[in-house]
Amino acid sequence: MKILIKSCKIIAPSSEFNGKVKDILIQDGIIEKIEDKIDADADQVLEYDNLNVSTGWYDSRVNFCDPGLEFKEDLNSGLKAAEMGGMTAVSVTPNTEPTLSNKSQIEYVLKNSYFSPVDIFPHGSITEKLEGKELAEMYDMQKAGAIAFSDAKKDVSAGIMYRALLYTKNFDGLVISFPFDRTLFGTGQVNEGESSVRTGLKSIPSISEYIRIERDISLLKYTEGKLHISGVSTKEGVDLIRKAKADGLNISADTYAINLLYNDEKMLDFDVNYKVLPPLRSEEDRKALIQGIKDGTIDVVCSDHSPQNIENKDVEFDHASFGIIGTQTLFPMLNQLDELSLEQKINLISYNPRKLFNLPPTSIQIGEMANLTLFSPDEKWSLSKDDIVSKSLNTPLIGAELKGKVIGIINSGELSVLA
Repeated sequence: MKILIKSCKIIAPSSEFNGKVKDILIQDGIIEKIEDKIDADADQVLEYDNLNVSTGWYDSRVNFCDPGLEFKEDLNSGLKAAEMGGMTAVSVTPNTEPTLSNKSQIEYVLKNSYFSPVDIFPHGSITEKLEGKELAEMYDMQKAGAIAFSDAKKDVSAGIMYRALLYTKNFDGLVISFPFDRTLFGTGQVNEGESSVRTGLKSIPSISEYIRIERDISLLKYTEGKLHISGVSTKEGVDLIRKAKADGLNISADTYAINLLYNDEKMLDFDVNYKVLPPLRSEEDRKALIQGIKDGTIDVVCSDHSPQNIENKDVEFDHASFGIIGTQTLFPMLNQLDELSLEQKINLISYNPRKLFNLPPTSIQIGEMANLTLFSPDEKWSLSKDDIVSKSLNTPLIGAELKGKVIGIINSGELSVLA
């Protein structure tokens, strides 16, 4: 198949063509030519106003609920949502039923995603069945295709984290920590501060994040392992990770797009679609996250796509489940941040996560396999329920005006035109 992309601005820092407007000719999945103007017969010619092309986007934290919870989401619907969001790759979390705790479950995910143009890179669990008792078969899972290990949002004891960091050193494995000490927030619902006081809802104090990050950094320093902190939400957490990086520790971090956009004032209306974990924090925290991105403390932004069916979300605030869907809207959410350049935004969801998970880099160069996202960064549109391809609708963005429209993706020789 021959694809010709006309007059596109290339956004790819590793490419000599970065920032230039070029034509791109792709033959059987390989970039054959990049020139100012290409006249060639092609099976598909793509030409749009303000067309930008970047290396393929990667949402590094999604929950597709499959196997076991397919009434919320399954691999087919989740991967379609990622495709509509411009992703050419995603990483699924292990909190399924059964959990992704052995090589058979990793193989199940990989086998049942072969139909999609979106690559899937699963995270295996740290402990068997996410029970926090015994280490799971991490080496076997990595051999089967797992790229990192986490217990999703379950508590992991200091002893288990210590052993996981030591054990994964044997095969250069990456351990992911969700930085919350649940003994400190119990049944908390919102950030501790004005929102908890004014709503009367139980609070989730920032110290629950601080203490867990501090603990895991100490364990990392002692074991000399490799650690990723997922879901940083506080200024104090950013400060701890910044210092750990300055000290030379092998540590990385991500934050979730919704925590970059909104603060805890959204809780005052008791809208359950803003109920997420980590919770929306103060404006000071939100600005600290953005600064952490700017100075390299935070490496990646992901959606933490967490589908919830209506029975779990359309209830009283106290009883509503945490989480929103987000892989389909990850870029438009990130694109609302005027503090970041377009190149910075693309790096956060393309180059950086692949580097973090030690995956082969993608590039826009002649002779390279085409792994591309095509998009119009300034096009405005409104998200409707009919636009959502996820099985769940738990998002605060329905009816909102968004900026940044995905045109399509090219990956593994396949073209998916979405606009």
